[in-house]
Amino acid sequence: MEYMYESCAGLDVHQNNVVACVLYGPLTSTRPKKEEKRFDTTTSGLNALKEWLSSFDCQVVAMESTGVYWKPIWHVLQADFQLILANPRKIKAIPGHKTDKKDAEWIAKLMRIDLIPASFVPEETIQDLRDLTRSRKSLVESCNKEKNKIHKILQTAGIKMTTYIEDIFGASGRNLLEMLINGEILTEETIAANVYTSLKKKIPQLVDALNGFVRSHHRFMLEQEYDMILAYEKTIKNMEERIDQVLENYQEEVAVLDELPGIDRKAAAVIIAEIGTDMTQFPSVEHLASWAGLCPGNNESSGKRKSTHITKGNAYLKKVLCQAAFAASRSKNTKFKAHFYRIKQNRGTQKAVVATAHSLLKTIYTLLSTKQHYQEFGEDYDKKKNVLEAS
Repeated sequence: MEYMYESCAGLDVHQNNVVACVLYGPLTSTRPKKEEKRFDTTTSGLNALKEWLSSFDCQVVAMESTGVYWKPIWHVLQADFQLILANPRKIKAIPGHKTDKKDAEWIAKLMRIDLIPASFVPEETIQDLRDLTRSRKSLVESCNKEKNKIHKILQTAGIKMTTYIEDIFGASGRNLLEMLINGEILTEETIAANVYTSLKKKIPQLVDALNGFVRSHHRFMLEQEYDMILAYEKTIKNMEERIDQVLENYQEEVAVLDELPGIDRKAAAVIIAEIGTDMTQFPSVEHLASWAGLCPGNNESSGKRKSTHITKGNAYLKKVLCQAAFAASRSKNTKFKAHFYRIKQNRGTQKAVVATAHSLLKTIYTLLSTKQHYQEFGEDYDKKKNVLEAS
């Protein structure tokens, strides 16, 4: 077994403290010296950890990605040491007597022989953008839950707005909701003054649909849910403004991604937040696809190929790419549309979406690596490519 570092450290990270183990000695030594110490995770404690590690001339420091507890440690140490963030699933210790010191020592031992695969940790600006896009996603989902609650309350009160209004949270729908909440009398005249466009032709039907049995209880519940929706929408708007400010540093990359079928500015923000703009972080496009969870599984034994289900990967990136793939399948005269329907014909819609998302990710990797703009080759691209390869 070859030793790669004369001095390395493993950190077992917790909320209140971090246990550090340093292994140091000549590369030829099979029994390196060991030092262990526990530090608080306050700023002063982490600065003491940095000084302690520096006293051993540590070449590399490895730690597990434990929740968000690793982030302040990374922030304090990143300027002075080569840092490795490890997936806990990939460095699981041999079963036995488990203690914090043993965990830290195990990480250090694996690091000394270079057996810890490094997780992707982007620069801080990208980390900030990732926090923003993920928070926006959570807020949108929470807002949609409140909207569903309003649908439920309306149905309970015998209000059938959704029969005639496709989106009750559009301008007309909101006006009618506010009238219900305020207990206003709903007549053809009052409704006509608060609805727009084609809904003016449905006023008699709307009067009938709004004639339910709304009690003060329903009005109270509607008011609470509606206020929460307005609060969520205000927060989402503030979040999107902040995202736009951060994206000013990546206008060129956003413009390139926005050219791809199915990808708009919001999707581009999520993609940049999850994979960054420096593709050298990933050894190859295949590695990126595997990291994103868009590669078919490779499970073969005795010459038989077993399950090819995709892995979990990065759920945020996978979701936005699958949404973009489905949108691209509805675009006109694009290679992604042709690719989608070719896979769908043989293997179904779900696998076609994943395969098209995989193709989109490969294109994104190429464009960000080469700093080129997207060029569309049309729906017959695959046929032309096969002809060229055959010749």
